[in-house]
Amino acid sequence: MIQAFGLTSNPRKELPPAVDDVSFEARAGRVTALLGASGAGKTTALRLMLELQRGRGLTYFRGRPLHRIAHPAHEVGVLLGDVPGHPARTVRGHLRMLCAAAGVPVGRADEVLESLGLLNLRDERLGTLSRGMDRRLGLACALVPDPHTLVLDDPAGALSVQDARRLHDALRAHAAQGGTVLFSTADPKEAARSADHVVTLERGRVVADQAAAEFSRTRLRPRVAVRSPHAARLAALVTKEARTARRSVEVVREGGNRLAVYGSTCADIGETAFRHGILVHQLADEVGDMGPGADGIPAARQQERPEADGDRAPAAGTPRPPCPSPGTEEDPAEAAAGASDRPASGTALHRTPGPRRALVPARLPGPPGPCAPGADPHRTARPPDSLTPGRATAREQAATLPPAISVRSAPSPLRPLRYELRRAVGVRTGFVTGAVVLLVSAVTAVVLARIGHTPQPRLLAAWPREFPLPPAALGAGLLGALAFGDEFRHPALAADRGTVPRRLGLLSAKLLVSAAAALLLAALTVGCDAEVLRLLYGQELARVPADWPALSAGWLGLVVGCAWAGVLAAGVFRSTTAGLAAVVAVPVVVVPLVQKVWAGPSVRTAAGFPMRVREVLLSQWPFGGERYVAEMLRVIAQPVGGAMTLSLTALLCAYLLTTLRSRV
Repeated sequence: MIQAFGLTSNPRKELPPAVDDVSFEARAGRVTALLGASGAGKTTALRLMLELQRGRGLTYFRGRPLHRIAHPAHEVGVLLGDVPGHPARTVRGHLRMLCAAAGVPVGRADEVLESLGLLNLRDERLGTLSRGMDRRLGLACALVPDPHTLVLDDPAGALSVQDARRLHDALRAHAAQGGTVLFSTADPKEAARSADHVVTLERGRVVADQAAAEFSRTRLRPRVAVRSPHAARLAALVTKEARTARRSVEVVREGGNRLAVYGSTCADIGETAFRHGILVHQLADEVGDMGPGADGIPAARQQERPEADGDRAPAAGTPRPPCPSPGTEEDPAEAAAGASDRPASGTALHRTPGPRRALVPARLPGPPGPCAPGADPHRTARPPDSLTPGRATAREQAATLPPAISVRSAPSPLRPLRYELRRAVGVRTGFVTGAVVLLVSAVTAVVLARIGHTPQPRLLAAWPREFPLPPAALGAGLLGALAFGDEFRHPALAADRGTVPRRLGLLSAKLLVSAAAALLLAALTVGCDAEVLRLLYGQELARVPADWPALSAGWLGLVVGCAWAGVLAAGVFRSTTAGLAAVVAVPVVVVPLVQKVWAGPSVRTAAGFPMRVREVLLSQWPFGGERYVAEMLRVIAQPVGGAMTLSLTALLCAYLLTTLRSRV
């Protein structure tokens, strides 16, 4: 169940707020439609409910606000806009990545695909999907964690009739299992046909809150659908006869040979067509929209709104819950769970134990409801007094405003390492980057060996003296930058491309995966270069150097450092390009500065630093491990190693500072 109280968006400059004091309920076991024309505030209301936009108000999902739910994805499934996934990722790979983020088994992906009829598209790329398939995939992404509540913004927009019917059938099936469904739409016919309850918005305010049947009876105009090859002539004749008979009839051309006639009947139009010999292909009664030119809300309904915000009455025909008689006793278990969570009468519920078990909402303080003693049964139940601004002074009114809504960051994946592995191997970018690095390194090594004057260690790494970094280090930095750059460009974790999480668990997973990829790339680069040099020039250029431990430690440290610099810089600056630029800036900018400081005049130097650290901390390691640690310390003590360490430390501090600022 969803309970929204006093949702109000922050106004911009002198403009009124897009959403002003919106309150409604969406009950479990029912499909609720949030209806309104373009600009009525539907999307803003949903974003306020999901804490994606700043404003005021309260929204409870089965008795708890969203920021109080430990794992929001297991409670609320969201579809706002298109699916925010990498266009080169497959449908199945994208859902399996979301399974890792939600902490559910990967088999859940195939279950959801099969239930929505998308199993034959599991190997298709996201960038090749049609509009209808993309919307159905968005619903599949929302259903992966098996949430109790679905919140969707115009899910059937721009879909064909068949695709829209399939999508609404899936929403109906979810509600039949006891879930709560809330979707927004601008089509009144879609709301009346697909929803059990309709909440109508106009200019950011609720103007009607009705059951679907009552909405169709009171707010939709019946009409006659006519299809004829002589539509223009028939429209003129019907208008002329209505004017002669002084009847209020409105004829609307809907394009082609179709007419919509308001205020008449099939019999009258059929007789007119028969008398004048006009061929008619279709003549049927149907429920139309709210009338042409009404901009989604009839003008007569606009006069029903009272002047005072706090005295707003419900629209005519709004169903009210019956008040129990004084002698009626209620089941204590049902009273604790809340009668508002009960589904509509006649709804068959086939519930299985799982995340959708009804939670017991906490008792919220507030005024007595419409059925309390002394309450007026003809007044709509209102939120607590603290949520309803009245006519008071500015100070009192500021004190009674709804609580502020702060934007919440996207949840961190429950299984970050598994999520990061599936994210990294789910697209071909990493494999293509590795292949390009190996090819460029091999060609560079061959050219350097042919020219000569290049030491063997730099030859095996394909590192010309003129280049600040070897191809392997640049490739590792690019892979590290993509690890966070893709999160901001294709934010699969964030609803509606919201804030990407900056949790330490996700950062640790990205650093670990990028380090493993960098080590693999470094080893393959040296191996391929050595093999190519051995095939072309013999064994002399491919032999192992005498000081290979120190060289290997420096080489692996350089590549891993570049990868980590790319990860941290992309996370701080929210861009892949900025991450790669930070990698290149280390040898181009930081290293010369460190060398200048290192070579400057000084009274004392840090000569012998590695040996002293070894004597203090590394007295005796098993299997001679102190030798490798000492070599690593010697590499760090060099200007290049010091520059890399300094850069990583600065980027890590900047990342942690950004993370703390986002949580404050």
